[in-house]
Amino acid sequence: MNISIAEAKAKFSELIKRAEAGEEILVTRHGKVVARVVPPEGEVRKPPLLGALKGQIWISDDFDEPLEEFHEYMP
Repeated sequence: MNISIAEAKAKFSELIKRAEAGEEILVTRHGKVVARVVPPEGEVRKPPLLGALKGQIWISDDFDEPLEEFHEYMP
């Protein structure tokens, strides 16, 4: 990804997140590359895989029911 210095200033947090995810960002001035934002060496955190825990998490059927401790406060 190439990005100008001005745009990099405005989107710095987003650029860091993208680098953490493994992307390399080239920062340009007047169209010439002047810097690189690179992922850290070693293990790179990747975004979680959507649906990776499917079937492993469940919600009790009475999840929305009031707790017994609150019955005395309810009409």
